[in-house]
Amino acid sequence: MNERILGVLEFGKIIEKLTGYAETSLGKDAAQRLKPSTELPEVVKLQNETDEAQQVLRLKGHIPFGGIRNIKPHLKRTSIGGVLSATECVDVATTIYGGKELKRFVEEMEEPDMPILRELVDIIHPLPILERTIRNSIDDNGVVMDGASDTLRSIRSRINTLESRLRDKMESYTKQQSEKLSDAIVTIRNERYVLPVKQEYRGSIKGIVHDQSSSGATLFIEPQPVVDINNDLQEARVQEKREVDRILGELSEAIEEDRPILAENVRVLAGLDFIFARAKLGRSMGAAMPAMNNEGRILMKQARHPLISEEEVVPNDIELGTDFTSIIITGPNTGGKTVTLKLVGLCTLMAQAGLQIPAMDGCELAVFDNVYADIGDEQSIEQSLSTFSSHMTNIVDILDKVDDSTLVLFDELGAGTDPQEGAALAMAILDEVVDKDARVIATTHYPELKAYGYNRENVVNASVEFNIETLEPTYRLLIGVPGRSNAFEISRRLGLREDVISAAKERVGVDSESVESMIASLDEARREAEADYERAEEIRREAEEIYSELNSEWKRFEDQKEKLYKKAEEKAKQSVDKAREEAQGIVDELKQMKNSSELKEHEWIEARKMFDEAEPELTKKEKQPKNKQSNETKELQAGDEVKLLTLNQQGVIVEKGRNDEYQVQVGSMKVKAKRKDLEFVKTKKPEREKQIAPVRGKTSHVKPELDLRGERYEDALNRLEKYLDDALLAGYPQVSIIHGKGTGALRQGVQSLAKRHSRISTARSGGMKEGGSGVTVLELK
Repeated sequence: MNERILGVLEFGKIIEKLTGYAETSLGKDAAQRLKPSTELPEVVKLQNETDEAQQVLRLKGHIPFGGIRNIKPHLKRTSIGGVLSATECVDVATTIYGGKELKRFVEEMEEPDMPILRELVDIIHPLPILERTIRNSIDDNGVVMDGASDTLRSIRSRINTLESRLRDKMESYTKQQSEKLSDAIVTIRNERYVLPVKQEYRGSIKGIVHDQSSSGATLFIEPQPVVDINNDLQEARVQEKREVDRILGELSEAIEEDRPILAENVRVLAGLDFIFARAKLGRSMGAAMPAMNNEGRILMKQARHPLISEEEVVPNDIELGTDFTSIIITGPNTGGKTVTLKLVGLCTLMAQAGLQIPAMDGCELAVFDNVYADIGDEQSIEQSLSTFSSHMTNIVDILDKVDDSTLVLFDELGAGTDPQEGAALAMAILDEVVDKDARVIATTHYPELKAYGYNRENVVNASVEFNIETLEPTYRLLIGVPGRSNAFEISRRLGLREDVISAAKERVGVDSESVESMIASLDEARREAEADYERAEEIRREAEEIYSELNSEWKRFEDQKEKLYKKAEEKAKQSVDKAREEAQGIVDELKQMKNSSELKEHEWIEARKMFDEAEPELTKKEKQPKNKQSNETKELQAGDEVKLLTLNQQGVIVEKGRNDEYQVQVGSMKVKAKRKDLEFVKTKKPEREKQIAPVRGKTSHVKPELDLRGERYEDALNRLEKYLDDALLAGYPQVSIIHGKGTGALRQGVQSLAKRHSRISTARSGGMKEGGSGVTVLELK
């Protein structure tokens, strides 16, 4: 994109806002380098990244970026053999920790589907050994700790001992010879402990003079008895520094060994911070993700200018590229025409940069190769060009480059010269651009261009609304309605005499007057349409209320019906229980008489079972056969399953007797029944089905899910293949394979096997209540 266009449309201000939402210097650098892309696949990927980050913010409200530093310069130094400072080593450790925490945060989220973010965090390697090594050697303040090495601990112990001896010696001077000191303190000069001795006592305290006060009245003397201790202390400190440098050198070498991984981690962390900065910017604007196309189609509902506060901005609906490719906007000054131009241009640039736009969901924007704009007074003083000449220079450049993948924005086209010539020139320029199938939005004051919008194919008029009553613009964009000049109405309301207004109207040409009349008619039609819409909306709301009331009444009816069913069932159950008790008494009496009967014990048991199963199921509404007549006249054969209506039991036809009578096997008893008392259920199963049935029953113990977590890759896949055979025999339509998240290798193995298995129709990741990405659901066929 042309840098001048980015400046004209104020894209830089969007970048400033975006940079403010980045939490790391890495993310801020990426935000400052952001430019719109002209490749549709790349723009779609950027938009998907932003949308996934928006999902995380919606669910969690934040994402942790604490501790992450820009360690690129540190890694560059280690690559050329440099040694990092303790603070720089800590920066590396905190960055490793920050990356580990961010990776854990994303991996633990199960609700949204976030393939892009999950793929990015998979790249992050925590490097726990390097982090622990640095943490064990350097504290959070960047100080190498005593425990970094045994040598360092020993050296620092010796330093502490020497300092203690030195303080004791020096304090004896401050106590015993305080009158010879200008101040009873111990101070340091040239990294050695000294005493502030008065000039007149120079000979009383033997030692080395390291400094004197500006007045010369005080000498800073290192007493002779502590010189050796000071020397030993200096030597120990040199040893300490040497040991610290050695430790830092080893840590730098360890960092260098992992430099490729660290560099990749930094790249991913910078990208993630940049992605979430885009999402935070969108959230602050109440923005939505636009669908992108390369067909020049723009559709925005309730779009707002990104740089105008939500309290001041007026949302507008904008459509371009479907029924028409060009919009001519007319209307008064300060009415919002230029704001509309910048809104469309800036939202286009934002969308092509992967940013969401401030509009309602369902918006759509196009990816253009170029966006050109001629907006505002760009007069060049250096070139001594007039306003008109400056605009024409810009327009000439645009006409040389415009094509069908271009968005062109003209503000006050043809202004700055003779009105008649300017209008003609504006129409010629529009002809040139429209003929090249570019997408065009132009603003103008010329009435001739209002008629141009009606006479030209693919061009539509629009206007910004003006309230005659308040003499103020409403900033509403009205597509399909050209703007009226309103000069006479405004003048009348401001007090201009009617005779002056009448004289002015007489001077207006017939064509101009007819155009204004047409516009007035269209405006009136628009107002009537809006009123009709409001009435229709009111009727719709009333219909929804009526529907809601009817729905509630129907629910109450269903609840009441269910209660009545239950009450009837309880009453029937009481009757059946009473009948069962009476029947049991009869059975008991018959049982006492069985010695003289031929009935056997198992027949008595079967009879009692039939009594127990005779209870009606009132809540189950049995479906009646569609053709009762055909069921009664159907010829029954041996082996057919039937229902004996008199006993409410199922049985199997044994044979057909005389006079339309059948012998039916019911349990262990054989009963004779008339055809009218039998209801056909199903035909005897073929021999092949009888052979298969036991196999299906045998495998019915197979569970509808298989847990492979903790298994080796090859063992898991072998086990999965056997399980699929059992599940298919069991007749399951769907099974769940639990493989966990982990590295993703087992998940990929399961999905690869699913693709090549002939009896698996689809394989998908589990939903929110199915285990998320740790489960693969297989549809069997």
